[in-house]
Amino acid sequence: MSTKALVSVVDDDESVRESLPDLLQELGYAARIFASAEEFLSSDGVDRTDCLLLDIAMPGMSGPELHRALVDAGHRMPVIYITANGDEAIRARMLALGATECLLKPFTDHALEDALDAALRPDAPHP
Repeated sequence: MSTKALVSVVDDDESVRESLPDLLQELGYAARIFASAEEFLSSDGVDRTDCLLLDIAMPGMSGPELHRALVDAGHRMPVIYITANGDEAIRARMLALGATECLLKPFTDHALEDALDAALRPDAPHP
């Protein structure tokens, strides 16, 4: 029996936190949801997460600040940014920071599935 990869979602948008777990489970992943970067950092999810779906703009610590803190602490999980306030320039900037992908909300189920497949490939590079 194989273990499902754990995808943690960190997003301050309640509608995202309510909708993504079901979609992730339909796609074959386990899911954990966090309302803030601080909540994620104080959980046991940091060491268990296989891929992080991370909002860019959040109150308190931003997505990029959380990503940098994880990298600095030696956590090399793949990161997929999700944002409602982005464009191709923001997307390019997040990819340059080491993200596997940056999805602009609203994104399709297929786009999320493709991003997760890319992030969790055994040969995928992680910062």
